[in-house]
Amino acid sequence: MSASSNRLYFLYHELRAVSSNYSYVMERDVFERHVDLFLQARSLGGSTYWPEITFDDGHISNYDFALPCLSSRGMAATFFITAGWTGKRAGYMGWEQVRALSAAGQQIGAHGWTHTLLTHCDDSALETELRTARLTLEDKLGITITTMSLPGGRFDQRVLSACRATGYTHVYSSIPRAEKPALPFLVGRLNTLSSAGVDSIARLLDAHSGALASLERKERWKMALKKTMGDRLYGILWAAVNRQENNEDSGETLLP
Repeated sequence: MSASSNRLYFLYHELRAVSSNYSYVMERDVFERHVDLFLQARSLGGSTYWPEITFDDGHISNYDFALPCLSSRGMAATFFITAGWTGKRAGYMGWEQVRALSAAGQQIGAHGWTHTLLTHCDDSALETELRTARLTLEDKLGITITTMSLPGGRFDQRVLSACRATGYTHVYSSIPRAEKPALPFLVGRLNTLSSAGVDSIARLLDAHSGALASLERKERWKMALKKTMGDRLYGILWAAVNRQENNEDSGETLLP
């Protein structure tokens, strides 16, 4: 397979040394097996997608566990950082750790200022979530920030227009789909839950398996459910299904 192959962007959140019932926590050893599979997939020809790795939120585990794994294998990922939580929120990275990620060759993007769902923001709050987050990351890291990951995957045309106006060239969603190497403005990703074993990831990487098409159908069902229930009721259902832990504010929207 070559770097010109269509890509699958896999979305991770928190890693831990031991397993958790919370769907958005990936066991470190499982993540390492995923990375090894990704390396293998990149070396294959034929009908295999080119895998890419992304992380949302800025958990400290991204520095403690993901960075050593990726560095030892010569892999790079994109880490989308909730700028207003950095250095202030327990369990999340400080600026020293985010700078270390960048210095190690990992890519950094924005994930809002406070992880507020952007579709819930008035114009002033949207400006803070988008522009203040980007400018703070650029000031603290000394790099240019051009990518944004949508908190909770929520967007509408107003949000996308604001992202463009703020200077983002690519906005990453939670829409499960393959992307061509020349990325569109709105990039799809596959939310990777703790239940995702190596076999299921391998099927997704096989363009002829039908696994991605099945995931796309499930996403359409979820979107219809969210529209019917509304954010508040859907959030309650999401927390129950994913066994959300106390004091977690992921705001994510995908059911397993």
